[in-house]
Amino acid sequence: MNTQEHLNQLTEIKSLMERSSRCLSLSGLSGVAAGSVAILCGSYAWWYIGNGTFASPVTVTNHFLALPVNSQTFLHLLMVAAFTLVFAIGSAFFFTWQNSQKKGLKIWDASTKNFLINLFLPLIAGGLFSLALIYHGELYLLASATLVFYGLALLNASRYTHKEIRYLGISEIILGLVSMYFIGYGILFWLVGFGLLHIVYGLLMYAKHEKV
Repeated sequence: MNTQEHLNQLTEIKSLMERSSRCLSLSGLSGVAAGSVAILCGSYAWWYIGNGTFASPVTVTNHFLALPVNSQTFLHLLMVAAFTLVFAIGSAFFFTWQNSQKKGLKIWDASTKNFLINLFLPLIAGGLFSLALIYHGELYLLASATLVFYGLALLNASRYTHKEIRYLGISEIILGLVSMYFIGYGILFWLVGFGLLHIVYGLLMYAKHEKV
């Protein structure tokens, strides 16, 4: 064998090892879809809290903080958040399944299992923490807490998928920490974190790993 053949074999071995240890079927289009619906639903929540107007972020935040947790408005916003989450999970599954079919990859294997376990453990912790904030009436920390815990979940799971997920996680954590010093602008940070960043990193992933 010549040197080039050895290099080709090493490249193939490296590719096989990467496929066996990483969830490479994760599609960037799922991030674009999730980010788009997050912006739409977040904008609707902004409009809804503002009584049919896009009031200033500080005004919207003050209205939100004054809501009783058992009010119809608060429960409606929880339903909007639940819809956003379900759509994001559904789009992630659909586009990832589509990508796996195109690349001839298994959608469920050990790497997918490891990715989901490492993703959902911090997410569940963050969800319970957010429920505790709601229970104690500390609503002003919700935007920051959800961004930070989501970032931690992405960072924790990033070792099992594309490296762009690591950078997305770090970006979410930084954004969440910064938002703690600008409480009145939580809705804007939420839209940037769950909307814009998803779209940007989703497009980067699609251009690098999926676009032919």
